Amino acid sequence: MTDQLFADVLVEVPVHETGRTFQYLVPREMQPLLHFGHRVQVPFGGRKVTGYVVGLSRLKSVDKIKEISKLLDEKPLFREDQYALARWMAEYYLCDTIKALQTIISPVLKKTSARLVTRYYCGVDSERLPGLRDELGRRAPKSLAVLEKVLHNPGMTRGELAAAAGVSTSVVDRLYAKKLLRAENMVSFRDPYPQAEMGLMEKVKLNDLQQKAVVEINNSITSRRHRVFLLHGITGSGKTEVYLHCIEQAVREGRQAITLVPEISLTPQMVKLFRSRFGREVAVLHSRMSDGERFDEWDRIERGEAPVVLGARSAVLAPVRDPGLIIVDEEHEWSYKQEETPRYHARAVALYRAQKSAGVVVLGSATPALETYCRATPGGVYQLISMDKRVEGRDLPQVNLVDMREETRSGNGGIFSRVLIAELKKRIAGGEQAIIFLNRRGLNTLVVCRACGLVLKCPRCDISLTYHTGGRLRCHYCNYSVRAPRLCPDCGEGQLSFFGTGTQRVEKELRAAIPGARVLRMDADTTTRKGSHQQILEEFENGAADILVGTQMIAKGLDISGVTLVGVVNADITLHMPDFRAGERTFQLLAQVAGRTGRGDKPGDVLIQTYTPEHYAVQAAARHDYLNFFQKEMSLRKTAGYPPFAKMARVLVTGPEESAVKTAAEKLRVMLDEFAEARDGGRIYLVGPAPAPLARLRNAHRWHIITWSRDYGKLHRMLKKFRQSGGCSPPGKGLYVSLDIDPLNLM
Repeated sequence: MTDQLFADVLVEVPVHETGRTFQYLVPREMQPLLHFGHRVQVPFGGRKVTGYVVGLSRLKSVDKIKEISKLLDEKPLFREDQYALARWMAEYYLCDTIKALQTIISPVLKKTSARLVTRYYCGVDSERLPGLRDELGRRAPKSLAVLEKVLHNPGMTRGELAAAAGVSTSVVDRLYAKKLLRAENMVSFRDPYPQAEMGLMEKVKLNDLQQKAVVEINNSITSRRHRVFLLHGITGSGKTEVYLHCIEQAVREGRQAITLVPEISLTPQMVKLFRSRFGREVAVLHSRMSDGERFDEWDRIERGEAPVVLGARSAVLAPVRDPGLIIVDEEHEWSYKQEETPRYHARAVALYRAQKSAGVVVLGSATPALETYCRATPGGVYQLISMDKRVEGRDLPQVNLVDMREETRSGNGGIFSRVLIAELKKRIAGGEQAIIFLNRRGLNTLVVCRACGLVLKCPRCDISLTYHTGGRLRCHYCNYSVRAPRLCPDCGEGQLSFFGTGTQRVEKELRAAIPGARVLRMDADTTTRKGSHQQILEEFENGAADILVGTQMIAKGLDISGVTLVGVVNADITLHMPDFRAGERTFQLLAQVAGRTGRGDKPGDVLIQTYTPEHYAVQAAARHDYLNFFQKEMSLRKTAGYPPFAKMARVLVTGPEESAVKTAAEKLRVMLDEFAEARDGGRIYLVGPAPAPLARLRNAHRWHIITWSRDYGKLHRMLKKFRQSGGCSPPGKGLYVSLDIDPLNLM
């Protein structure tokens, strides 16, 4: 047996094979120190690069071998199960394993130095204490106040102790100099939510539906049986309380629980709730935290101090060792899909992790993704749990559709219908609150006839056409193009409009229509600062405003008892986006935003302004009828061969010069055609290249190719060959290619 040790190293260079490693010799002096998961520096092609040790062996597998140059960290950065997750992500999403691994361990790579804090304790033994109290009481009452505070609350910082005693910090310094106080330097964990109170909430008594759901899920947790539950509960049915009871069970079993929420804006509300139930056992992870805060929370999870993890998409990668329960709240939300490499979906990662650990997954939603619900129908692999009643017997809100075509005919060309303005005034006069939801920050590209409601669509794809400068309409699936008509081709009226309204305009016109109304706006522009989500929501919840205006970030999760009216502006804008999921997206948004009202003692109402009130997605949302929508949408998807009846992928080419981007996309299409074996029964469909709906973004032109197939194995093999043949390598100077498996955003 040789005394030489060799390491398999994943190097930080792009490779066509997703998980290729290179073997290096471990220097003799490094052998006792090096372990699986260490980060190292290695020579590669005449330069030094970073690598990660993913295997150790006494067997040499290559002739010419170089030595590892340097060990970069004292401790390993990842475990074998985390590396296995990275390999799965790389294989499924066809990206570099090292990119997946770096995403998983991102908080460790961005580690910041620990923060040392000096904490103070009483420096006097118990025998001296009575006499010292008498002396300080006569001569130095301020010093006595400090001493009493430190006796009752040991471990405060200098500033905290002075503030608690109502004295200046110099008094604390004098007591320390006299050795009446003892100081210790300690590592202080950076808490992103220090104001959240710990462990004060009593358990809520569950109703029958909640209790039934908890029993069924907890039975699987206790038996360590991997199962996936779809908790299909209408808005306000109490899904969150079910989550909390199931998390308690997972922790009692000595396991860990991860809960995902779709929006960072929802995290402060959930932190408050989780901390009040589980105290310091909760760790929070999301992208708006500082690097130091994320590392400290990551470290607490890694060391087992925080078995309850709460956060947005990246929290699914938390370093829990034995995930017994993973909850994906609002599982239908698109924000769970990462738009940068690795383009993973948090729901898919949750399913993988739970399957490997014999854990339970709970997918919760009032409007589940079609892919999820069809797996929970009879014969599917998920277990369906339905909660079809609101807590405390509250009614679902009354939803009314406002036909904006009628408003136009009667001379109202503004953003708001007359009935919506009248209802807003009525609620404000009665001391109630309202939410105005703007259906996405609009792009002025959708062409709609305001007289008859016609949306101009591609004759080949039944996808809405997009208006481009120069007066042409284009399909962003097949590249069909036609000059924009002057008159509506259906009714002959000259009422064609380009849709798109921003939140600032909505806020301005609200203030003009209702003088004196207190209006708050919550969108990407008003929430750039850290903590701004929480500040706006707290202001609204505390009654500092009458109306909250916002986009998707206010459409779900908010539970504000004072809201009795929700108004939806531009309900159609997502309905006619150039995306086959447009109907599903619209139904989910309308149903979710409708659920923000009537959550207190008073009933709620919803007014949806629309130019197509007869559309099945709008009708189903107004009736709170998920099943009817599901059946209609599934029928359309089956006819077209779209997901969930097929797997889909997207190849996107970007660059500064459109001609170069177009040429590169055309060459990639030729490559894909060769690998697709198109002659074999047409089982792989390819469309494009065509300009992406967002044809230019951040000064980069964008063309894409979309491919799908009912035979996922065949599609994956084609895309793997495409990648291994250099299809994802930059095809020219300044050009980039991305491959997205299971894309949710085709814009």
